[in-house]
Amino acid sequence: MRIMRRALNAVLLVTLALTLSSCGDSRKYKRAIYLLIDTSGTYKDELPKAQRIINYLLGTMNPGDSFAVARVKSRSFSEKDIIAKVTFTKDPMAANDQKRAFRNKVDRFARGMKRGSAHTDITGGIIQGAMFLNETGAGRKTIVIFSDMREELDKKTKRNFPIEMSGIKVVAVNVTKLRKDNIDPRLYLGRLDWWKKRVLSAGASDWKVVNDMEHLERVFQE
Repeated sequence: MRIMRRALNAVLLVTLALTLSSCGDSRKYKRAIYLLIDTSGTYKDELPKAQRIINYLLGTMNPGDSFAVARVKSRSFSEKDIIAKVTFTKDPMAANDQKRAFRNKVDRFARGMKRGSAHTDITGGIIQGAMFLNETGAGRKTIVIFSDMREELDKKTKRNFPIEMSGIKVVAVNVTKLRKDNIDPRLYLGRLDWWKKRVLSAGASDWKVVNDMEHLERVFQE
């Protein structure tokens, strides 16, 4: 009897270990994406391109994946700036409903966008995005920044401090060139280099700039 109990306990321990291992592996393969949309100045006119990216990403999402879209404005470190967020269910029909509802929220936001914000708090949006991604527990985490990457802060907003982005991939998309960039390209290149150094020094796993909107599969390939 004692031998049977020991054997049963051993089987239960092995089963528990396999279950825990399986849970860990599933988390490792789950993906979470946080997309930041710049709504400052005239860049708000680029919103239709951002909607194309969102629609593409929705089509690539699998059960357990998480997705959020947030706006970048004068101060962006707030959950109130999240336009839509979701973690997709395993039920295909329910997942389709989730994607439809998500897309509708983004479309309503785009239709209601009348005027761009006065300032651009990219850093605040990144910090909020990193918090969201870490809370999902996903193994693959990405922040997509749809912006010209020019950060403009008011005098009261403080962002000149180290940030934490360990294990997060950062993709800057549709980084349009400003008028001054055309006069002196070093301004554009210097702006991108500054952001690259900042996110990598914060622990980001990768930094990529992509302006080719015709091949989005190349942007988000793992």
